[in-house]
Amino acid sequence: MASTTAPPPAQASENSAGAVGDAKNAPSDPTVNSSLYVGDLDRDVVEAQLFDTFSAIGPVASIRVCRDAVTRRSLGYAYVNFNSSIDPHAAERALDALNYSPLNGRPMRIMWSHRDPATRKSGVGNIFIKNLDKSIDNKALHDTFSAFGEILSCKVALDASGESKGYGFVHYAKEEGANLAIQKVDGMMIEGKKVFVGPFLKRTERDPSDELKFTNIFVKNLPEDVDEPGLEKMFAEHGPVSSAVIMKDDDGKSRGFGFVNMETAEQAQAAVDALNGKDMGGEKELYVGRAQKKSEREAMLRQQFEEIRAERVQKFAGLNLYVKNLADEVDDEGLRSEFAHCGTITSAKVMRDSATDKSRGFGFVCFSAPEEATKAVTEMNGRMVQGKPIYVALAQRREVRKAQLDQQYQQRMAMPGPRGAMPMGYFPGPTPQMGFPGAPMGGPRGAPMPVYGMMGRGPMPGRGPMGGRGMMGGPMMGGRGMGARGRGGAPAGRGRGMGARGSKAPPPPAQQEGGLTAAALASAPPEQQKQLLGEALFPQIAALQPDLAGKITGMLLEMDNSELLLLIESPDSLESKVDEAVTVLKEHNAIPDGARIIEKGSQ
Repeated sequence: MASTTAPPPAQASENSAGAVGDAKNAPSDPTVNSSLYVGDLDRDVVEAQLFDTFSAIGPVASIRVCRDAVTRRSLGYAYVNFNSSIDPHAAERALDALNYSPLNGRPMRIMWSHRDPATRKSGVGNIFIKNLDKSIDNKALHDTFSAFGEILSCKVALDASGESKGYGFVHYAKEEGANLAIQKVDGMMIEGKKVFVGPFLKRTERDPSDELKFTNIFVKNLPEDVDEPGLEKMFAEHGPVSSAVIMKDDDGKSRGFGFVNMETAEQAQAAVDALNGKDMGGEKELYVGRAQKKSEREAMLRQQFEEIRAERVQKFAGLNLYVKNLADEVDDEGLRSEFAHCGTITSAKVMRDSATDKSRGFGFVCFSAPEEATKAVTEMNGRMVQGKPIYVALAQRREVRKAQLDQQYQQRMAMPGPRGAMPMGYFPGPTPQMGFPGAPMGGPRGAPMPVYGMMGRGPMPGRGPMGGRGMMGGPMMGGRGMGARGRGGAPAGRGRGMGARGSKAPPPPAQQEGGLTAAALASAPPEQQKQLLGEALFPQIAALQPDLAGKITGMLLEMDNSELLLLIESPDSLESKVDEAVTVLKEHNAIPDGARIIEKGSQ
């Protein structure tokens, strides 16, 4: 998600040292390039510190620390530009004097900055070094390989904690230097370790068969009495062993696994074939296999998990139902008994809070056949269970639900007129005529009165066609009385909404004491139910997102009435749905200009 204010430097790639130069390899014409890349910076280093450091060498024209576009935190590298017209050799002197010098306790890695990445991408002169000792840093690597030719850059790969990963890259200006380094250093002992040096190959250029070649072996299920000499002896039968180690805990006891490194890939494969599954006299058989990188192992486990989940989803497709708005008293057996008449239930589960063991208000019911599940959805959705209308639907993964919400929003945005633009205060979908049961609303000559949103201000007109002002929670009425007419049959005077003189009617179900209930909603005509739900939802949504209340209310009104009732009763569920709607609006750049989004914790 993070983005930078400047393109990441070519030399920052772990796959290549980059097309950059070291302190002794200045460009042929310093006046052309006086820009330096400064990497491996501490995250707290700011431009002022870099200016103080580099201005002591020569005239600095500009300094930029690259930062995350969202958090504005330093990304650990910067660019320093010298004024070459005043001092054409300042950048070269800075490389000589400051490369690998510490700043805030970390050595800076300074290189020439090159905008053209062609040299780096070509791979010419780039070599890969592995099995490096943890103590070898960038400077030590540079000192070791600088004897074989002009180095453009060198880098030791580091993990998140700043520790060496045991491999690095060196990029030479010429292919001859790289070939000489491979010839002289490959197989040498450096800091007690035999290093491998070879040409760097992009992942796409590597031979797939090379992935099957390995010398490092992972061994687990080792008995506690097996020590490192015993482990080495076990593997020595299949070839010379470079190293054998058993991992131990803080008390020095074996953790039951270790690593063995053979000299050749053929010997390692032979050891795996011979020892994997061997009975060591313990409860488990010995496991012997290729040692994997952490990232490779995590990717494999992730893939296995996705395959298992996909298989489970496919197995229960059309069988598993999601049930919510359950009363606190409903348990697993109660849920099963409510659905038992619909067919054979293989499982019924009410989800509970792990800390308090209280019901979370939803659960799952799985049937043995899709027809039974369909029957349960048809018969049970909206049914009253212990005083609450339950919502029943096929269980879906979160990604599927989000995709559906996305699709609904896109369809709504594609509609012409106000529906596509979703103005503030407007509810998408067919807007019912507002009024009371049995009391039709009349305009001039008995024509039905158009109804707007729930707010009298905003994108919709402030006054209705009859001249009345809209009031949230009540219908828009014209004139001082329902049937009052002025001259020429026109409505007389200004409407005052529900408080206008002339016609008083009982409040609609949404405004009865205690708020909107399932019984009150059921008693209202079908064409009024969405409007009543909208009137009950709008003030709650306005309290969460005042500037987006109209948009979000319209989006939520596409849901089933029973689910909307649950949102009205459950502030937490409503807040979650509002957050989902805000996410969709952000993804589609549909936030109106000037609208303020209230983030969690800022209310």
